[in-house]
Amino acid sequence: MGAELVALEAVERYLVARGAAKPSAHTVAAYRRDLRGVLECVARVLGCGVQEVAVGVLDASVLRAAFAEFAADRAASSVVRAWSTWNGFFGFWVSEGVVGGNPMPAVPRPRVRPSGPKPLMGEDTPERLLEALARGARRGRDPWPERDLAVLALALLTGMRSAEMLALRVDSVGGRPGERRIRVVGKGGGERVLPIEVPLEALLEAYLVSRRERFGAVRGEDPLWVDRRGQGLRRGGLQYLVRQCYRHAGVHDRVVRGTLVHALRHTFATRLAEDGASVSEIMRLLGHASVASSQAYIEVTARAQREAAGVNRTYGVVRRLAGGGERAPGAEGAG
Repeated sequence: MGAELVALEAVERYLVARGAAKPSAHTVAAYRRDLRGVLECVARVLGCGVQEVAVGVLDASVLRAAFAEFAADRAASSVVRAWSTWNGFFGFWVSEGVVGGNPMPAVPRPRVRPSGPKPLMGEDTPERLLEALARGARRGRDPWPERDLAVLALALLTGMRSAEMLALRVDSVGGRPGERRIRVVGKGGGERVLPIEVPLEALLEAYLVSRRERFGAVRGEDPLWVDRRGQGLRRGGLQYLVRQCYRHAGVHDRVVRGTLVHALRHTFATRLAEDGASVSEIMRLLGHASVASSQAYIEVTARAQREAAGVNRTYGVVRRLAGGGERAPGAEGAG
């Protein structure tokens, strides 16, 4: 059957089967891009149209050549993600009895170094960013400082992913005044509830007031974030908004390249760690599936490093010498 099954059809059937795991729309779109992107490379390797590629011709030699082409102009992390997607694709069709084995172990994949957190650089950068937005630093034909400030403040104070921000509805924010909380749908459909303190509550309310003035009534099921036309904000729009906020606030040089919205999430988590939050607290607030992801924030904080270095037993002698007014050996004549 594998020889006759068209690869494009196999991709769509695989994605339908994956639906039982309730992946997000963004995840499904990423799977489809990776599967189709490599299939286009396969078609070029075979010298045929992508619609003519059958599952039966997808052997190790063909996939090695296709992945080599696919990897040429992509980051290593993107290639690894595509490799993992294809590994899952073949695992499914092996279990269905359509193909006899999974060729992916014979296809090389790049080694990707684990990347550490990439928060905004500079101790005062979050405050500088928010204060600039509050002053209306982001100018244009139709400025909307209330929305810009609320978006950036929410990201910095909750650490949400961009997809989580975009999935929010107006009624995602609930609770009594002064005790607000926000319901977030994370990866894999998992939900978590994050507390909102009064200052952030005030910024969100100011944004909604300005939105009603612009577009009229706001319903609970409406997207929380909208663009300047009143339409639900999308991924590209959110990225543009954040990029422009960085630029107009004069902090664009303090953002690690390629992070944008994620830099705000990393800043939130890093500050939590610096202020003494435990790994389990960080894990719950960020919606991580494993402790290892949250531990990374603890490991990179200056506070954690200082505490680790501070237990060096030699400090006992140095403290005694410094506290007793004694000079360290060899200090005479130091200029």
